[in-house]
Amino acid sequence: MKQTIKLGIAMLVFLQLFISCKSNSQDDTKMPEYIQQIDSVMKIEFDYGVLNGSVLVAKNDTIVYEKTFGHTDATRKQELNKSNIFNIGSIAKEFNGVAIMILQEKGLLDIEDRISKFDLDLPAWSKKIKIKHLLNYASGLPKMPNFGIDITTNEIAFNKIRAIDSLLFEPGTNFNYNNYSVFLQRRIVESATNQTFEAFVTQNIIEPLNLNASVFDPTETNKNRVFCYDIHNKPCPKFAFISGWLWMNAKDLYTYVQAMNNNKLISQESFDMLLRNPYVPKRASSLGEYFEKEQLQRHDGTAYGFRSIMLNDFKNDVVIVMLLNNTGPRIPLGHMTHSIVLGKEFSIIKNSTYQKLRNVFVEDVNEGIDAYKKLKKTESQKYTFNNPGELNSLGYEVLRTGNVAGGIQTLQFAVTEFPENANLYDSLGEAYFTNKDYDKALIQYKKAIALGGTNGNAKAMVEKIQKINQ
Repeated sequence: MKQTIKLGIAMLVFLQLFISCKSNSQDDTKMPEYIQQIDSVMKIEFDYGVLNGSVLVAKNDTIVYEKTFGHTDATRKQELNKSNIFNIGSIAKEFNGVAIMILQEKGLLDIEDRISKFDLDLPAWSKKIKIKHLLNYASGLPKMPNFGIDITTNEIAFNKIRAIDSLLFEPGTNFNYNNYSVFLQRRIVESATNQTFEAFVTQNIIEPLNLNASVFDPTETNKNRVFCYDIHNKPCPKFAFISGWLWMNAKDLYTYVQAMNNNKLISQESFDMLLRNPYVPKRASSLGEYFEKEQLQRHDGTAYGFRSIMLNDFKNDVVIVMLLNNTGPRIPLGHMTHSIVLGKEFSIIKNSTYQKLRNVFVEDVNEGIDAYKKLKKTESQKYTFNNPGELNSLGYEVLRTGNVAGGIQTLQFAVTEFPENANLYDSLGEAYFTNKDYDKALIQYKKAIALGGTNGNAKAMVEKIQKINQ
C-alpha cells in the first residue's frame, strides 16, 4: 500500500511546495526540518484521502508536532480538533496489564496466581491458567466469537466463556490472541479491588496523570467523540462491546506513554515484565509488540473503521501517536513518520486499490477489472498500482465468496499486471487446485518456482499434484 520515493531532488522540491503552506498549529519558520517534512507529508496523505485523524510526535520528552486532519464523521461537516477522542482499539488493553501490575506492587495479587483463585465461577480449566498467561495470550482460551456483534455485553461474554469446556492448548505452551483474555483481566481487577475496572483505572491512572479528555465507553452524545467511516465514506455501523474501553485523544495517550517510560505508574521491573512475552518470544504481550534489536515498542489498534498506532522508540527517545477514524493504514503511516524523524528514507503511503475495489470485484469481476483499469488511468497518483499484494487480496476476496471462477479470473488478470511475481502464480495455482483443475494448477506452481519459488509452498504443491495424478 505504498510507493517508495527517494529523498532526491524531485522529492525535496515536491515537499517544498507543501512546506510553503501555512500550518494551522505551528510557525513553519521555527520548525526543525524533519518537522516541516512531517507536516508536508501529512498534508499530502490527507489530500490523498489516506489520513483522517490526529497525529502527535514527541522527541526527548517534548511534543514537537501535534495536528489534526479531516473530519469527525462521514458527513464531513465538522473538522477534527485536538480535544476529540477516538476508539484506540487494542491499545486500550494496556490499561488492563498496567492495572494488574499496580495491584501486584500493592500486594493485592500476583501474576503467578491461578485465575481460579478469583470468584469468577469459571470451569475447571481456570485452575490451570495463571494471570501471567492471560497477559501474554498464552492461556489456551479460544478467540471470542463475533466480538462486538454477538458478544456485546459482559453478561453475554461471561455466559460464553463459562460454556467453554476445554482449552486449545496447555497454558504457557502456545499463543492465541483473544478477547476472552482481555475480558478476564478486567474481571480479575474487579475481584481483587471490589471496584469496577473503570473506577480502579480512573483512580490509579487517569486522575494521577490528569488524562482529562479520556472517557470509558463514551455515548454517542459525548461532544468530543468522533465516528468512524470507510474508504467509500460510509459510516460504521453502531456497535457495542464488553465494557472497559478507554477512548482518548493523542495528547492523553502520549501522556500515558511518557508516564510509563518514566516509571510514574509502575516500576521498571513491572514494565519490562509486561513488555516481553516470556512464553512465545516475538509475539504480542499486554503492551503490544516489542522489537528487541530496535528497542521499539509498537502497539496498534482496530475497531471497525477506527485505526490507531503508538510507536515508542526507547533508543532514540521518540514517541509517535496516530489516531484515525477512516480505516487508514496506521502501521505504514506510523513507520513512515518514524523514518522521517530519524532522517531515513521514507515512502509516501497511497490508498489501497483492494479497499477501494473489493466490493466491485465481489459483485462482478468484469466490472472490477474495468474499474481497476480506469482507476489506474485516472488516479494513479492517489492509489497504489505497484503492489501485487493488492490484486492478490482481491483474488482471495472473490474466492472467499465461493466464486472460484471469478477468483481465477481475478488472479489471471493479476499475473498479466505483474508477470514476474511468483506469489501471484502460486495464488492462481491454489485457485485452480481448489477447482480441481490440477493440470492448470501444476503449470502455475511451476511458473512460481521458476520465478524464485514461494518459500517451498509451490514445490510442495507440485509434489502433491504429481501424487494425485499418479
